[in-house]
Amino acid sequence: MQLGTVPERLARNQYDVDEGTPHIEVHQDVVRRTGAAPLLVRICPAHVYTAEPDGSVGFTAAACLECGTCLAVAPEAVSWHYPRGGFGVAYRQG
Repeated sequence: MQLGTVPERLARNQYDVDEGTPHIEVHQDVVRRTGAAPLLVRICPAHVYTAEPDGSVGFTAAACLECGTCLAVAPEAVSWHYPRGGFGVAYRQG
């Protein structure tokens, strides 16, 4: 049985985005001061983060797998919590 690529498998998940209450907040001043953007880009399994030319980091919370890795490696740069009940990722493949 072929598992498929990571992007193909991630596309099978369902995301219910809570537009009014994001569960990720990036502290851009800390990201720029510490140079954390490349680290966040590299460690996120869902490719939520993108490095910007000015040293900041862009992100798309809607694609978040809620693993908490970003919080573990850059706790000063990111505020993260699970989305409110009924929102977030619903896994379709283990």
